[in-house]
Amino acid sequence: MIQAGIIGATGYAGVELVRLLLRHPQVELAAVSSVSFEGQPLAEVYPNLNEITPLVCEAADEVIRKSDVVFAALPHGLSQDTAAACAAQGKKFIDLGADFRLDDPQAYTTWYGCEAKYPELHAQAVYGLCELFRDDIRKTSIIGNPGCYPTSVALGLAPALRQGLVSPTGIVVDSKSGTTGAGRKPTQTTHFPDCNEAFSAYKVAAHRHTPEIEQTLSKLAGQDATITFVPHLLPVNRGILSTIYAHLKDGVTEQQLRDAYEQAYQNEHFVRVMAPGQAVNINHVRCSNYCDIQLYVDEHTRLLIVTSVIDNMVKGAAGQAIQNMNLLFGLDETAGIDMIPPAF
Repeated sequence: MIQAGIIGATGYAGVELVRLLLRHPQVELAAVSSVSFEGQPLAEVYPNLNEITPLVCEAADEVIRKSDVVFAALPHGLSQDTAAACAAQGKKFIDLGADFRLDDPQAYTTWYGCEAKYPELHAQAVYGLCELFRDDIRKTSIIGNPGCYPTSVALGLAPALRQGLVSPTGIVVDSKSGTTGAGRKPTQTTHFPDCNEAFSAYKVAAHRHTPEIEQTLSKLAGQDATITFVPHLLPVNRGILSTIYAHLKDGVTEQQLRDAYEQAYQNEHFVRVMAPGQAVNINHVRCSNYCDIQLYVDEHTRLLIVTSVIDNMVKGAAGQAIQNMNLLFGLDETAGIDMIPPAF
């Protein structure tokens, strides 16, 4: 059995990792840590785990020592030292934060206000969007797990950009996310009376996922991509719906686009291209690792419109991290994360 550990196990992404790893057929959850709850049983922090796991929150050093692979579910800036400790002890490391997502150290400093402390580790790190970069993922030991918004956008545009069917510039991304995307610590924005029965945009044209999205889209297009990104807060717990607008190249037809998407994803277990007339819905991917995609062509404006939905806590965080782990260890990519979404 692979011994797995989680540093930052009491945040939303961390406890979702706990939930999924406990049911993984080839993994034993060996240890968990939490600065806020060190010494406390995990089931006291999350009573849904009563009589399911006896794990107690330990120090991070103990988690690393006991584990073959370490997941870090920490705020940006806090994972680099953990990655260095894992590398020194020959452990595989998967960062659910932002510390290893960006190739350009200056972009990381500009958008996150942190420095890349270990250039050699950043050079080794691979961006872990499994459907797009799995060959590179298999060769590394440090993974930067993608952000939730970037996952929905990259999967939503990959076939069109790779085949040159749309322009990589002037892309507009309109995304809506449930409140768990903001983390467990409450803020004025996520406080129930302020977000319930409300709907608002935030960090318009200034969200930290912008450079991550542009980096991935540029790789897919083979040239610089630019986006306008407008995220919104939905008054729901889980889910992301991204609506993406891209300018079609001359002569491109809807059938060409649909053929490109169906061919690209026909063997991808977790990406479902909807049949014409079916609408995507965050409820249809809830608590699962699926990404559902639908395509539209606006002939009046010659725009491709893509709607893409994921569960931000699973495909946008913990599920994708475990998918990366499966690739790192040569396991069935779907192991432990092949959940069927509930019907309601």
